[in-house]
Amino acid sequence: MKKMLIQGGNLLSGEVTIGGAKNSTVAIIPAAILAESKVVLDCVPHIKDVNSLLSILEDMSVSSTFVDDTVEIDPTHIISTPLPSGKIQSLRASYYFMGALLGRFGEAIVGLPGGDDIGPRPIDQHIKGFEALGATVTNNHGAIQIKAPNGLHGAKIYLDMASVGATINLLLAAVRAEGQTVIENAAREPEIVDIATFLNNMGAKIRGAGTDIIRIDGVEHLYGCNTHTIIPDRIEAGTYLSMAAAIGDGVNVKNIISEHMDAYLAKLEEMGVKMDVKEDSIFVYPSPNLKMVQIKTMPYPGFATDLQQPLTPLLLKAQGEGIVVDTLYPKRTRHVPELIRMGADISIENDVIILHHADKLQGAEVSADEIRGGACLMIAGLMANGVTTIDNASNILRGYDRVVDKLTGLGAIVKMVEE
Repeated sequence: MKKMLIQGGNLLSGEVTIGGAKNSTVAIIPAAILAESKVVLDCVPHIKDVNSLLSILEDMSVSSTFVDDTVEIDPTHIISTPLPSGKIQSLRASYYFMGALLGRFGEAIVGLPGGDDIGPRPIDQHIKGFEALGATVTNNHGAIQIKAPNGLHGAKIYLDMASVGATINLLLAAVRAEGQTVIENAAREPEIVDIATFLNNMGAKIRGAGTDIIRIDGVEHLYGCNTHTIIPDRIEAGTYLSMAAAIGDGVNVKNIISEHMDAYLAKLEEMGVKMDVKEDSIFVYPSPNLKMVQIKTMPYPGFATDLQQPLTPLLLKAQGEGIVVDTLYPKRTRHVPELIRMGADISIENDVIILHHADKLQGAEVSADEIRGGACLMIAGLMANGVTTIDNASNILRGYDRVVDKLTGLGAIVKMVEE
């Protein structure tokens, strides 16, 4: 495990470039095994989850290289093998191998997914969809066994909730199914559009990605062709925008698609953050007079659940009382007691986070129990007086591309050490 050591109180300035979207990348890498030729991905973030997924590919005799920001994946010698535990349990995105293996081989054995502990995230909608496509699904001592001995067939599937994971997993399975599949109440996140674009470029026939109804006409073959460039990470971008507003002296955040962040940017403007939004970058000016706002997370295009924690330290600088209600993961509050250690005036009542202005934060030893909570503590540490030590900092590395290099490039005093 790693610790992040932060000497707080230094104003940040300069520019930072956002990497490729984690939530696209961790689905596109499993999706690559659907291809019958080499796949090339560009703008791949240097995060721990990418390395974990490439290691899982190796277990299936799928070779890969990761040089600079480019990943090449060669699935031409892939073998169907069970993925029951171990590496699978280290990250939630491993469940995309269910849909990908099912689409490629008509069967899959994949351990129950791991990932951040942010409350219940059942996979019942995934299973419901696989069964509608003609597969049988059984839970064998913690490993999900999915088989479609007679092949997959198109179906009409209504998701009880607009699940990103279920939408993507069903896309991966349905692209090779016979006939047409219709997914209703589909999630609409930009990452789903990115994955559909990747699959379509390989020969899939997907329409409606980005809307709540997606239609997939199954095809027999998929082939990697043009290099696919992964979209910018809107969650990483939002994290640096919050950081720039909280402890910045003029920061330019580059490689942004601002339309993907409309709800978040609207809240920053409501708080009084001064920004210059350009075509693919946002410059954040020092913003001394901030006011509290109310945050309510919602499925896209609403305020992203992954951004409520990175925004929290900035809220602590604002005047008045603010609240955060996470309608998707109401138990996503493990960062709150850690912030209290640092002197924050913050509390939880009936899963509602209540915040008041804090004149200053004090460095302390805290724990990053999941990715976005770790980002919250990282920003708080940069704001605080003295030294902040973040335990379990490996969780931050799971979601943030070359974070130490980017922070030091802005003038932060930060380093990562082994525990």
